[in-house]
Amino acid sequence: MDFQFNTGNKVDGDARMDEHFETRFRERLERFEPRLSRIEVHVRDTDGTRRDGPDGIEAVIEARPYNGEPLTASDKAGTPEAAVNAALQKLVTRLDATFGKADRVRK
Repeated sequence: MDFQFNTGNKVDGDARMDEHFETRFRERLERFEPRLSRIEVHVRDTDGTRRDGPDGIEAVIEARPYNGEPLTASDKAGTPEAAVNAALQKLVTRLDATFGKADRVRK
């Protein structure tokens, strides 16, 4: 499974952040790994320099199954870590539902 981490130009993303999230994703998605070709994470600042809201950072995660349509999940939070973690939880729920249904149909 390939992993790609992208940040907008207003979000500080460095190699440590990329490595941290890749490790976290590989741990959380381990059981789905044989079915996924790629994970892309996009983190961006949605309110620019106006820092008055708690939901100024958005994370969008796209999981690409080998034989299926891409699945996405997103969330907003005050920090990149919180936004990514919330979106990851949503993605795990979607993957459970999608692959669980596919497994039941195959039987």
